[in-house]
Amino acid sequence: MAGMDTTPNDLLVLLAVSRTAKFTTAAHNLGLTHSTVSRRIAALEKSLGGRVLARSDDGWELTDLGERAVAVAEQMETAVAELESPGQGPETVSGVVRMTATDGFSAYVASPAVAKLRRRHPGLSVEIVTVTRQALQQRSGLDIEVVVGEPRVHRAEAVELGDYELGLYASRDYLAANGTPASVEEVSDHRLVYFVDSMLQVDDLDAPRRLFPEMKDALTSTNVFVHVEATRAGAGIGFLPCFMADRHPDLVRLFPDSVAERLPYWMVLRPDSMRRPAIAAVVQGLKDEMLAHQDALEGRKLSR
Repeated sequence: MAGMDTTPNDLLVLLAVSRTAKFTTAAHNLGLTHSTVSRRIAALEKSLGGRVLARSDDGWELTDLGERAVAVAEQMETAVAELESPGQGPETVSGVVRMTATDGFSAYVASPAVAKLRRRHPGLSVEIVTVTRQALQQRSGLDIEVVVGEPRVHRAEAVELGDYELGLYASRDYLAANGTPASVEEVSDHRLVYFVDSMLQVDDLDAPRRLFPEMKDALTSTNVFVHVEATRAGAGIGFLPCFMADRHPDLVRLFPDSVAERLPYWMVLRPDSMRRPAIAAVVQGLKDEMLAHQDALEGRKLSR
């Protein structure tokens, strides 16, 4: 590929950049130099008569022209894969799928889903970046985003995966030392373990500040696993996902009938994503895993 200057090869270079958002990473994956990737993109833009990439805070984003060019490049990639894997057809599930999701979802839904998929499709690789934020408006380099709350996105497909529930939890040792609240009102006398309020990017996750506005923070973190472990250690009362907290017998749920916040997981995809068999397989795997653990996610029981 390095010695060819045809537009089809330039399209495949653009495809690699679109999946990584960076020239350097795309160059490494293709076995090219950064300058070669830059030259190929420039040649493609000259051939197509417009910009295919634009700079953003996270790297390079596709323009409208770039998205149309990538759609063609993906068709080329699929055709090449068929030629290289005769008899397997266009539905071969292989390659890298890149996704973002929250910490808890990544650990307890995405990870087992991917493990099951890889037993059937050993050529599949999934990269998961854990982050709790709203859906991006531009998602070059990402195939799947899983977010909390219904996303408002343009030029993307949003699919609701299902709900999960959060509740109040405290460790048995904490309650023995500090007393068990006799009423929901008395919860405000205790300290909260939860997200860092000033860094919380998802409005749907502001429930404890809305329900207990007078409750002071004990320990806050951007990572939900820290919330769980800090609550287990007795730092305060945690507002935790039930599917994570219910795994620990040393945690007690407080007022489950009165304090329960049900939130939805949504999945965001580029409009063209499902044409790739690997992405389609991961999407279905995530849906299946959500369904398999629905009771645990919704706080009814722990699915093991």
